[in-house]
Amino acid sequence: MTEVDHPTPTAADTGRRAVVLDSAMLTFARYGYRKTSMEEVARAARISRPGLYFLFSSKETLFRAAVGQALDRDITAVEDVLADPGRPLRDRLADAFDQWAGRYVGPLTSDVEAVIDDNPGLLGEIIEAPRRRFEELITDAIATESGRQAAPPLARTMISTSIGLKHQVTSREIYLERLKVAIDLLLR
Repeated sequence: MTEVDHPTPTAADTGRRAVVLDSAMLTFARYGYRKTSMEEVARAARISRPGLYFLFSSKETLFRAAVGQALDRDITAVEDVLADPGRPLRDRLADAFDQWAGRYVGPLTSDVEAVIDDNPGLLGEIIEAPRRRFEELITDAIATESGRQAAPPLARTMISTSIGLKHQVTSREIYLERLKVAIDLLLR
């Protein structure tokens, strides 16, 4: 079969792939990258192991795709939140940080972030590019009110504050409550 003979993926194929990647991300979060088998991912995704291998040639390829999809969704959500000029900057920033980091506060969701952070060698640019993009988005949003020169240090300080809060709190609600206080202090 030549490359021309391959059918174009349908919306159903794309949707199925997204479901498999979501299942994979949760399985990797639950067991860690090293302990997760393709069999466990296939079972969680309700797909046969050969079907999983048809979609992804290796566990590494699957892991990279699962993390990439999760981070792409996070960045898209952040872009959407920050693009709404009708809302106050404080609220947009809080929602952006919630989409980027707040959703990963708590027992299982923190495991998602841990499995990403524990495997930088496998992920490389897959995680670095979205992190840089997030900082750019936050910087640009702050620059609209605080000026271009003040924005980068404020953005970096907010990001550092967010990282610290994620490791200190036990719930998304507490994370957001404390983050809003920090945003208010920094935007004064």
